[in-house]
Amino acid sequence: MATFEEGTARHRSAGMLKRNALGLWDVVFMAVATSAPITAMGGNLPVGVGFGVGTGAPATYIWATMILSVFAVGYVAMARHVTSTGAFYGFISRGIGRVPGLGAGYMVTFSYSVFEGAIIGIFAYFARNTLANQVGIEVPWLVCALVGLVAIAVLSYFEINVAAKVLTVLLLTEIAILGVMALAVLVQGGGPDGLMPEVLDPAGAFRPNGIAVASIGLAMFIAFWSWTGFESTVMYGEESRNPKKIIPIATMIAVTGVGVFYIFVSWMTIAGNGATESIRLSTSADPLQLFFAPTETYVGHWAVVVMEWLMITGSFACAMAFHNAASRYGYALGREGLLPRILGRTHRRHHSPYVASGLQTLVAVMWLCGFAAFDKDPYLDVFVLLAVLGTFSLLIVQTITMAAVFRYFTQHHPEENIWRTKVAPVVGGLAMAAVVALMIDNLDTAAGPAASSLLFKMVPYISAALFVWGAAQALYLRRSDPLKYETIGHVVLADDAHGAVVLDEDKDAGPDLDQTTDRVRR
Repeated sequence: MATFEEGTARHRSAGMLKRNALGLWDVVFMAVATSAPITAMGGNLPVGVGFGVGTGAPATYIWATMILSVFAVGYVAMARHVTSTGAFYGFISRGIGRVPGLGAGYMVTFSYSVFEGAIIGIFAYFARNTLANQVGIEVPWLVCALVGLVAIAVLSYFEINVAAKVLTVLLLTEIAILGVMALAVLVQGGGPDGLMPEVLDPAGAFRPNGIAVASIGLAMFIAFWSWTGFESTVMYGEESRNPKKIIPIATMIAVTGVGVFYIFVSWMTIAGNGATESIRLSTSADPLQLFFAPTETYVGHWAVVVMEWLMITGSFACAMAFHNAASRYGYALGREGLLPRILGRTHRRHHSPYVASGLQTLVAVMWLCGFAAFDKDPYLDVFVLLAVLGTFSLLIVQTITMAAVFRYFTQHHPEENIWRTKVAPVVGGLAMAAVVALMIDNLDTAAGPAASSLLFKMVPYISAALFVWGAAQALYLRRSDPLKYETIGHVVLADDAHGAVVLDEDKDAGPDLDQTTDRVRR
């Protein structure tokens, strides 16, 4: 029988992520980077104001903060007991079963993969326009996109704390410029209508508030869309210090911190412009003026220039965060042999999932070149279509996860608090199901002109196909390779954080390391 150290060494050689590389704030910033505050505010708030619920848009962020906080309570309750790069995939596999778990695993892997292409699309849009307006250089958007992808690929090749440091710097700068604008409006007492505290009335999310007809569903969907990626904290558990403590805290900070920031910035943006002007700018040919106008008035032209550049770096940071997320899902499925096992390899020195990362870069390049070949717009087509495609699958997986959390705790850890393990998953699951309904009802509106494309019409069928593919593979393995079937979603970090082991579904202790290593390698 092998010793513990020998078993751990064998598993590391098969592909281990870098242990103890990330602290609490590293994980927080990497998760918040996927939400991309400056991109979320700049791209989503004008839609909520101009076409959703008018000046009541900040109220939609209040509702989203409350609902996602409840979701996060159940989510992190399971994260305290299951530490896995597979995150949603692992939770659903252990809570409901391996068959739906693998189906959901393919859905969420696909979601994060297309999110990188979506965000690089808006990165290219910002870069092309800013270079033209401020430098006088005309650069094709595809060139900007490919440069961004190459930079992300290089940074992701190294150990995770390199990407964490870059993301932290970029995230802090975008938060700073939005915060400066918002604080300037607050200190100077707001615009023509004062500070407008009435926009914070939660009931405002259900009224038109200055526009002809309210689209409550669209406004709510857009608000929830602004948090996409906060849940990625869990997938960094295997690379963080004391993950069972850090990951739950980081998740709650990411949810509530982003929520408070969105509420404050959206409030001050509307207050700085005034009610009528906010609606006019949001429906204009350049909706980014909703932010540029108050920044110019209350801070100065220099801040507008800086904000334009930070929209480039902010979207770059977001794309890199999603690249890391997609790479880790590919790595998790690869090390279990469900995707080609080469994806489960990590760099011998940096312990980064460099093979999965390289494949993710190639996939993103193919998406972008495909759109460019058909002369599509980087914002209206690349960003919108791929974001809708990814969000459709992700929100469904989030809803299934709440059912998985509830069922997991009906069978395990009876000592856990009933609020975290029973009430929060039910409330969070029902709320997320309502969000999915809103998404389906407003998907064509959110897609705008791109709603007429073939890819948009295929969105639900692509998601269904991914789930069926994963479920069918799991059913096949259950009969043809029971040992590999057992590993589906069950490779997790040992409690002592020395290595990844396969846990039996009804036990908290891993099997013999020789058996574990054999199973992982199958």
